[in-house]
Amino acid sequence: MEIADHVDGLITDLSTSCGTFRVLVGVTGSVASLKLPLLVSQLLQLPGVDVRVVTTEHAKHFYNSAEVSVKIYSDMDEWELWTQRTDPVLHIELRRWADLLVIAPLDANTLGKIANGICDNLLTCVVRAWDTSRPLLFCPAMNTAMWQHPITAQQVSRLTEFGYVEIPCIAKKLVCGDEGKGAMAEVSTIVSVVNQYLQKPDETFQTTCT
Repeated sequence: MEIADHVDGLITDLSTSCGTFRVLVGVTGSVASLKLPLLVSQLLQLPGVDVRVVTTEHAKHFYNSAEVSVKIYSDMDEWELWTQRTDPVLHIELRRWADLLVIAPLDANTLGKIANGICDNLLTCVVRAWDTSRPLLFCPAMNTAMWQHPITAQQVSRLTEFGYVEIPCIAKKLVCGDEGKGAMAEVSTIVSVVNQYLQKPDETFQTTCT
């Protein structure tokens, strides 16, 4: 009974969403995930914006879900939602719901997965099914040594070739103690970039409250 109620709640959450612009935030296993509550809070301050979150399992280690004021979807939700052929598929429902996807942070592991078309969790399935006429923004975040590895530039380039938009990482003292490039862009920068897409009246990816 509890699982059935949970599934009903998932379906209701998306169908009753209200907003003129729907932002899906993807969060992966980087320590920068601790900024998720702040990012969600600031995005919700943008006029007409509604927000949902898709998390990887490793990302959960870094933030307190009680501090996030919107629904957070995870791998468990994907599998509990589907039990028979007529049931909705969550990663498809999420890609239909969202006008914009921003992955903040995008860790080295998930960067590699997306660059190679791997879709083995809810977030990477959303990305693989993403409507490329809608904006997908990604915010790399990793240790400086990982950022400087030659394959990182190749993978970032691959994502931009797909039409995705990079919000570049920045140089600072990292949580691990190293100093250099690899930190996720500031939350204010990410929100500012998202806001630019709200300012485009000729875009067709805006939706209305249902």
